[in-house]
Amino acid sequence: MALVHHPVLNRKGDIVSAAVTNLDLHDIARAARTYGVKAVYVVTPLEDQKALAERIIDHWISGIGATYNPKRRQALELIRIQDSLEGVLSDLAQRGVGTARTVATSARSRNRGIGYQTLKEKMAKGTPYLLMLGTAWGLAEEIFDSADFILDPIKGMTEHNHLSVRSAAAILFDRLLGSREAC
Repeated sequence: MALVHHPVLNRKGDIVSAAVTNLDLHDIARAARTYGVKAVYVVTPLEDQKALAERIIDHWISGIGATYNPKRRQALELIRIQDSLEGVLSDLAQRGVGTARTVATSARSRNRGIGYQTLKEKMAKGTPYLLMLGTAWGLAEEIFDSADFILDPIKGMTEHNHLSVRSAAAILFDRLLGSREAC
């Protein structure tokens, strides 16, 4: 999966780069490890944000955090940092994963939406998939334009639909990779 910090939207709809957060890295990596996700890519071209992510990861992989909490080390070992989604796809190919099908996510319904059960069935066939989640106010339009699939949004019981990206990631992992049938 890719946690995209650029290109994403701000509340006005402008393309921006969003900040990397400690909680997102920890919580998404832990959920990814639980559900068997092979890698968590942090996508940002900003050097200071890459350095921040690297410091957090290093603390838990090779610093004092590695001995303090080995399970967290195992989870944060899944994180890889890339400048762009093109870099992610290139890295996947170099690692022998092959050409991944891309899946964009959104809190809004969009054309070309695919349901969870349909995507789960496609994923079970063994083709690699890259699930892309946007930070800030969501992925930029260019990502939807180039994605192979656009996943239907998570819908709750109310009109309020503004989940944290780490909550959305956990729900998506469970629906797509969980051992029970998806909703």
